[in-house]
Amino acid sequence: MYSIVEYKGEATGYRCGYCHSTRAKVSHGMWAHSMTVQDYQDLIDRGWRRSGKYIYKPIMNQTCCPQYTIRCRILHFQPSKSHKKVLKKMLKFLTQGETSKTKSEVEPMDSHTEDTACNFLLKSQPDTSRSELEPLCTYTEKVESEEEEVKGEIMGKTNAGHTQSCNEKDLSKPLDPAKVGHTPPKPGKGADLSKPPCRKAKDIRKEQKLQKLLQSQTGNHALQEAAQKSKSKANQTKSVEDFVFSTLPPDAVHKLEVRLVRVSFEDPQFRSSFTQSATLFAKYQMAIHKDTPPECGEDQFTRFLCDSPLEAENPPNGPDCGYGSFHQQYWVDGKIVAVGVIDILPKCVSSVYLYYDPDYSSLSLGVYSALREIVFTRQLHEKASDLSYYYMGFYIHSCPKMRYKGQYRPSDLLCPETYVWVPTEQCLPSLERSKYCRFNLDLKAVDEGSVKELGRVRILHKRTVMPYSVYKRRRKGPSDEESVQQYATLVGQACSERMLLYKN
Repeated sequence: MYSIVEYKGEATGYRCGYCHSTRAKVSHGMWAHSMTVQDYQDLIDRGWRRSGKYIYKPIMNQTCCPQYTIRCRILHFQPSKSHKKVLKKMLKFLTQGETSKTKSEVEPMDSHTEDTACNFLLKSQPDTSRSELEPLCTYTEKVESEEEEVKGEIMGKTNAGHTQSCNEKDLSKPLDPAKVGHTPPKPGKGADLSKPPCRKAKDIRKEQKLQKLLQSQTGNHALQEAAQKSKSKANQTKSVEDFVFSTLPPDAVHKLEVRLVRVSFEDPQFRSSFTQSATLFAKYQMAIHKDTPPECGEDQFTRFLCDSPLEAENPPNGPDCGYGSFHQQYWVDGKIVAVGVIDILPKCVSSVYLYYDPDYSSLSLGVYSALREIVFTRQLHEKASDLSYYYMGFYIHSCPKMRYKGQYRPSDLLCPETYVWVPTEQCLPSLERSKYCRFNLDLKAVDEGSVKELGRVRILHKRTVMPYSVYKRRRKGPSDEESVQQYATLVGQACSERMLLYKN
């Protein structure tokens, strides 16, 4: 099995979907007729990404918005409070059928993917994928439970040596409008600031629990012991799996099922759900990205999200589902409401795209599906130990709306010059100073995978595989050595010796 690619060279002067510059985006590109999962793994570890069968690599020191490959270390991932909020929101929807009445605070870019192909691709390959469809934002945070807050206050008082039942606030004094931060309301409107402010029931319950718990204790030693127990309980943080695999009550209003379907028209599940999935894609594109019906028909859907160069592989030491391209379908009550397009590779699950039903936008499906894909990657790791990363595409620090990917911690960014992984938090100070950065602090370090012997690059010409040194002698016409050198430098020595560079 070989990877067969056509190198297309540089694509320059096309519109950027991040900063909206009209002619400032530049990249290298190649068309993949077929590709092994190992070759694609090695390519994305050198800054490449795919859109359909088109594989592209931004020219980092020239493009307007440098795009850095980012990966999450899923074995050490812990959800943030905003992530937990999304997970709780889904559980509430499934159990009670409730969703937020107000529209979620969503950024213009809705799917957890990034700018993909370019005008060059669309012109040179009429049957290629679409460009530019992008991600969801993150959400505001909430406290986890009143009980933990109450115990936290006890701990604070114990450590400070206080034994009072609670913080004594003088509620008899009216609030000073200047301190509240707004002007007094007009007569007959708003709260009466001459009276004590209304207190939230939650705050009252917290105070009552605190007082009751303190009164039940005898002596400072007992308080310290209770505080220590509460601290250890609070430290037992919930994992993503605790939320995702939470048992629903028998009377749950909705049923959610996540199905993994291999992208292949030979697969009966994929074939039977194709029309519904394509219809959902069109609905999403028209509502979120304002596409016209001809721009998001079944042909465009197929080229962009169904055509994949990756060859399916099922090695004995791999995951049960095998490697290749898949659609992870989210079914609610027998209807597809979202589809995450992913590639399962030897070392990672790579997120390609997400589209969802806009009627369910209040569920923050972009964030939810990313968390589900992290959980899925952990499951695959149990069978395939090398598969321990979740690739989120590109991190674009110069575009604030694309920084949300850095909140899936811990994560790493790929150095664009030496192709080593560097923790994201170490890269941020440099990115604040400059859009383009070399993350490897060792100034003597070089690209260890760079091409060293150009003659060993493999060429496919007239149905014959040969090294470039042989092809070069047989070739008639002007030299193409500069193009082959550029290609080999970008894909690296290992890939250039395994993949077949097609020459007609």
